[in-house]
Parts: sequence; C-alpha cells; structure tokens
Amino acid sequence: AKRQPGSSFKPFVYLAALEKGMTPETVRQDAPITIRGWSPQNYSKKHYGNVTLTRALSLSLNTVAARLAYEVGPKAIIQTARNMGISSDMKSNLSIALGTSEVTPLEIASAYVPFSNGGYGVLPHVVRRIKTMDGKVLYSRQGDGRGRVISREHVGAMNRMMSETLLTGTGKKALLEGNRPAGGKTGTSQDFRDAWFIGYTGNLTTAVWFGNDNNSPTKKATGGSLPATAWKKTMEGAHEGLPVADLPGVANYRVPVATPSIKAPRPPSNVGAEGEVIRPPAGESRGGPLNLLKNLFGGGD
Repeated sequence: AKRQPGSSFKPFVYLAALEKGMTPETVRQDAPITIRGWSPQNYSKKHYGNVTLTRALSLSLNTVAARLAYEVGPKAIIQTARNMGISSDMKSNLSIALGTSEVTPLEIASAYVPFSNGGYGVLPHVVRRIKTMDGKVLYSRQGDGRGRVISREHVGAMNRMMSETLLTGTGKKALLEGNRPAGGKTGTSQDFRDAWFIGYTGNLTTAVWFGNDNNSPTKKATGGSLPATAWKKTMEGAHEGLPVADLPGVANYRVPVATPSIKAPRPPSNVGAEGEVIRPPAGESRGGPLNLLKNLFGGGD
C-alpha cells in the first residue's frame, strides 16, 4: 500500500520551516538549483524569481521546497512529519522535500487532520465498539488522539497557505461550491506513477489517490486533474447538510507587521550554467537517492 506521495508531502516541509521561524510571507528564490548533481525542476519548467512561501506552496515549486529542505535539514522535516502522524520509514536526504519516501494513503490522510481540527494529532481506527446481541459491551475504544502537535499560530499560517492551493494554485479543480473554505495539496510522483489530492475542510479530511496496482506509469495523471476532481465531488456530497465551517486559525491569522528577516544560507561562489550549487548537509554522500533522482521532476503539481 505504500506509494510515493510526491508534492503532497510538501506541507510537512513548509510546516518545519514555520517551526524554524519563517512565515507565509517569507520570501525565497525560485530559480534553477543543483545539489551535488541533483537538479530538481519545476513541473512547468518555469521560474518565478522571488516568491513568498504561500505562493511557492500553492504553485508547488520544487526548487523552493529543495531550498527549504537544505535550510531546515531533512531530520527536522522527518520529525515534523512524525509528529503529524507519518509512521513509515523516511530517508534522511534532501529529496524528501519532493515526497520520495513512501507512505500509505491512510497515514498521510491522518497526518493532514491536524490542519483541519486545530492542531491535534489523531490515531486512525476502524472499530469503535463491539457489543453482543443483547447489548453487552465487549470492547470500547479509549482515547481520542495524541494531543496537540501544531501550535495555534502555525495552524493558522498553514491553513492560510494551504487554502491558496485551491484558490490560485495547482488545486483549482478541487475548489468547493458555496464558498466553503478548504485547504489541500496536489501530488504526483516520478513518471506519473501516483497522483494525489489530499485536502480538508473544518469538518472532514479526505485523501484521493490514483495509480496502477503494478506501480506502472499512468497516462500522465497529475494531482491537479483526476484526483482533484474526484476529491471535489466526494467532499461536496459528504458535506450536504453540514454547516459551513472556517478553517482553524485563518480568521485570526494576521500578516506580521515586520516579517522576520530569515535569510537563506549564503550560496557558494562556484555558480555554473546549471544554476546555484548548494552543498548538502554534512554526512550526505554523493551517491544514493540523490543521484538516482537527479532527473526527478516531482510530477504535475
């Protein structure tokens, strides 16, 4: 059941960046970048120059995600994802920023829930109670979850960014009718093997995955196409009769009067035709996943 989440993993990268002091208004450069032979490219092959983190996430810019991974470090991203509910093994390398470590649909769906419920981790379960025919309770699930896993401030900031994906970003096809607030993220893995849309309202969280059972490439299915459309239809049906609920923290989120001056690490002087060259963190070798993934586009997000 484990598949690469592609860019649907990026919210954990951006949350890790917020936890290091950045904000949705922090600016990073979208430009060609090479890290020890690995050159992550934007799906559109376009570059937008200086962009806020909000715009970078909504457009799913791979170069910015790679820069953030370099700044905060893969270990911080893994810890953030663990806190949110990702339990599968995650490789501690920079390519984790593009969703190269495999997860199950259930765990990544549950890891998005704290965005929708105000910051509280959940434990996925199926059985709530078992009773005999005469009503005797044989089993009753105890406990609701893992407590707070995101601060209130960061919940509001992330929902501010995640809602932009549906409004102006790669998830426009998932925009719900009736002005119902929602947030989410598209994801497409290498060679179009997996296409995701994972999103939520203040009521429900839903993950949609498209792919082939034998892990073969699809006919260029992307997260912003079939999955986003299926998510929209599913969620609109599931919300019939439910009151419109704001996303937690968005109404109270305010743009900082003075955005913290958090600068990217100074680039080395050896800038070549491939663009900026960034040395990886200590201990990360030239071999392994980075070379295997040097042509990874990150999918149609």
